[in-house]
Amino acid sequence: MGKIRVTVWNEYRHEREHDAVAAIYPHGIHEAIAAGLREHPDLQVRTATLDEPEHGLTQAVLDETDVLTWWGHKAHGEVSDEVVARVQRRVLAGMGLIALHSGHHSKIFKKLMGTTCSLRWREADERERVWVVSPGHPIAAGLDAHFEIQEAEMYGEFFDVPAPDELVFVSWFQGGNVFRSGACWRRGNGKIFYFRPGHETYPIYYMPVVRQVLANAVRWAAPTNGPAFPYLADAINETEPLEPLPEKRGDRERVG
Repeated sequence: MGKIRVTVWNEYRHEREHDAVAAIYPHGIHEAIAAGLREHPDLQVRTATLDEPEHGLTQAVLDETDVLTWWGHKAHGEVSDEVVARVQRRVLAGMGLIALHSGHHSKIFKKLMGTTCSLRWREADERERVWVVSPGHPIAAGLDAHFEIQEAEMYGEFFDVPAPDELVFVSWFQGGNVFRSGACWRRGNGKIFYFRPGHETYPIYYMPVVRQVLANAVRWAAPTNGPAFPYLADAINETEPLEPLPEKRGDRERVG
């Protein structure tokens, strides 16, 4: 089997506009995420950012992407609807999508979820304890029962998303809130994973355990080598029957 082709997408705005963020992620959040993924020889990693032509997500790039990771925050509205529709089609056709942290409010995540994807939040440098609630899930491979992030932005329930197909992580925060911080869905032929940790003012994407989660998630979200079933939109037209049918009655008008 060939390498899993990953495209790491990022707005790349905070890092260029705020010295405090640039000090943590001098080459951008996308490069920190990509560096962690490149530690794994079965992954082939490229990056793309908002201000590139077509946001770096041309049809050619997406056609060569098995899994797309998405980090966005302050510029969700600047993402082209045409590119969002292009990404959606690829997900429905089988490309995996990993939405990270504030990517919950990205156009693509909300389009795939069909809800507001809103939540409670607070910035108070509080401790987060991430509990593994599905220890047999591939995304939890190699993890202990829980891990801790010493300083994090709080995301809390209610999180307005459809009930996950699978829930892998639940977070508890020092201020008392809880959150479904690692959740999986399937849309069409594609798999989607939302992972909460990763605010731009904390060095979370350098943590080995977070990097392990992301590598696990990429492998889980990648298309499988099973039958290449067409996406529904390509299979809704009338087709020939698999078994012989009686001839149509000449006096019956066809409807439809």
